[in-house]
Amino acid sequence: MEIPFLGKWRKRRDPAAGVAVFPEDGDGPGGYGDLLAECELLRSLAGREGAALDDTAASLETLDQLVPRWRDDDELLPWLGNDAGLYLGTVVVRTVPGAGWRIRPDGRPVVRLASGREIDVVSDGQAWAAHGVPELSQVYAEVAEA
Repeated sequence: MEIPFLGKWRKRRDPAAGVAVFPEDGDGPGGYGDLLAECELLRSLAGREGAALDDTAASLETLDQLVPRWRDDDELLPWLGNDAGLYLGTVVVRTVPGAGWRIRPDGRPVVRLASGREIDVVSDGQAWAAHGVPELSQVYAEVAEA
């Protein structure tokens, strides 16, 4: 249905631009660190496989050993990869001294180490979900050494 005045009205309006404001300390109680740590899909899948995710480096090794049945599901793969990356980041933030979450201007969460180095854990998680490399425990070991 063509409504002439509505078409002109839509053309005059610029697309809305969104801005997200994050607190400086997102890792504190109730911060976005808790939200990023939920990883509900990954925790559910691991639970079905009998793996407990307790936010430790050992749980990353457990995830690396899971049979990757999800790789056949193109719809599930990116979501699971995202959760795997956020879980990796959660383990790093909770166990590596000086590590913390940082949200880039594009909205992507990364882990910033005490040295200032940033780790794009979501990319690592998506690569792990799709191909199995890098192993999550291997990324953690490299980060923990730094």
